[in-house]
Amino acid sequence: MEKLSMETDVITWFEIPVLDTARAKKFYETILDIEMRTQAFPETNEELTFFPSAPGVIQAGSGRVSGALVRNSRSKPSAEGTTVYLNAYPVLQTVIDKIEAAGGKVILPRTQIPAGYISVFIDTEGNKVAIHAGE
Repeated sequence: MEKLSMETDVITWFEIPVLDTARAKKFYETILDIEMRTQAFPETNEELTFFPSAPGVIQAGSGRVSGALVRNSRSKPSAEGTTVYLNAYPVLQTVIDKIEAAGGKVILPRTQIPAGYISVFIDTEGNKVAIHAGE
């Protein structure tokens, strides 16, 4: 069995469950100042709204991570369990300042850690999500 190299991240993909795709898309586009693309999969009654990524980002072994908001019958939003940290580069506080106005709730304000700063929030769907920046 081939092992992961030190150049390859263990995580390759993440999904944030949503109940209302349009509402969640607007929230994340607003706080992160990004554009997201939604694709429906009628055969599985699923919708994915993709975070922006570089071409080929999902290729095995690329070392790059991306993800999507996902609406399906298998997943439900939760404030418990695994926490996904999104990139708030270049200034964490800029993103924090948009969260509550966009419908979320900050539950951990800007906090210094050895690798920069983090903040944790509840999104419009009820998910606990975090942001990180090096500044």
